[in-house]
Amino acid sequence: MIGGYRNWNYEKAIDYLKEPAFAAVIFGNYEVVNEILKAYIGLVSFTNELGYHMLSLAVKHRQEKVFNLVYQVCHPMFRDQLTMWKNIDGDTILHIAAVLAPSSKIPGAALQMQRELQWFKTVEDLFHQSLQRRHNIEGKTPREEFTKTHTVLVGKGEKWMKDTARSCSLVAALIITIVFTAAFTVPGGIDSHGRPNFLQELSFKIFAISVALALFSSTASVQMFLGILTSRYAEDDFLFSLPKQLIIGLITLFFSIASMMIAFAATFCIVISHPLSWVTFLIASSGAVPVTLFARIQFPLLRDIFISTYGPGIYKRIKVKDAYM
Repeated sequence: MIGGYRNWNYEKAIDYLKEPAFAAVIFGNYEVVNEILKAYIGLVSFTNELGYHMLSLAVKHRQEKVFNLVYQVCHPMFRDQLTMWKNIDGDTILHIAAVLAPSSKIPGAALQMQRELQWFKTVEDLFHQSLQRRHNIEGKTPREEFTKTHTVLVGKGEKWMKDTARSCSLVAALIITIVFTAAFTVPGGIDSHGRPNFLQELSFKIFAISVALALFSSTASVQMFLGILTSRYAEDDFLFSLPKQLIIGLITLFFSIASMMIAFAATFCIVISHPLSWVTFLIASSGAVPVTLFARIQFPLLRDIFISTYGPGIYKRIKVKDAYM
């Protein structure tokens, strides 16, 4: 379809392709934007009735793939000109990145806030630093605009983080109580010299190691969640600090639950007589059920936070084909 426009004169092609190109950018239709720019690369410098060009529209609507494409096919001179560009409302491209996105595909206020910060930091890093000091018609710098438009989202993100931390820290505290008690309750009893009767048994060694690991990991988990609860909740905390603490807290909590269940299984192997070994195996293996349930419930959240925090980010270099040259 796009190829049929290649024989048109420049003015006619621009007139017909400009609106479809802008619509494709808004809805994130990478393939259409790609084909249109191959036919008429000059479209990147054209603006719509509100003064937005393709790159600023991609930022406004948080279309990551389109942003990467348009930015990398732009001539370096055009990128430099963006330092002086403003839309009809007097906003620079960094002001646009500072405004809360009209909609978000990211679940959860904390992750959405993190993504908003990533967009703002990406545009801030890619364009001239003088943009950070430019004012819009309201007299606000991009950072001031970001703070103004994200106040509600910061509050929602703080509430979600604190609710999650409270729930998880309660579980971790219960595990500490259980395993601390278990550490001083020797399964199988002790002999006349005060040594455990099953000290040389493999199951007892597994019990001792598992209890210690459960205690240490649950304590570390509580510390991470306490860090979340006592955080200042500055905007930039959502970028790395808070997600990192939540990741460590969830991983150590999972590890403590798994260790506690292993300790339970080992204890059962110690106290149950050998003729009932199949019963021992059946009951001991049931300890895997809560571990599996916790993993199934929390893994999607942990995966999303990990990818969002340590993933490739907004800006990714793509291979620009010769068709753009």
